Amino acid sequence: MSGVVMHSEVPVDPAYREEAMAVLAWMARESRAEAGVVDYRVTADIESPNTLRIVEEYESEAAADAHESSEHLEEFVDRIDPYLADEAVLHRFAVAEKTVLPGP
Repeated sequence: MSGVVMHSEVPVDPAYREEAMAVLAWMARESRAEAGVVDYRVTADIESPNTLRIVEEYESEAAADAHESSEHLEEFVDRIDPYLADEAVLHRFAVAEKTVLPGP
């Protein structure tokens, strides 16, 4: 299995945090409906509450690439832009093996 995990850091303007969270919630719902998406979650950083994070998991490179070229991602970029405090950063990881261990 060759999957993909992505992690985005989305710094939002505190004055527009609620609006940004609504756009991110919409994007999460749209993305979870895509074929090949294992999980897509939006979280807030507890140490920096205006940094929202997106954690994405895809079954394959093809599924991740399909997401990256989706219409709703393009719409998301346009919709989230007015609420950003700084540039968002995306980290993409190719995963050769996944092991589930007891947490935390």
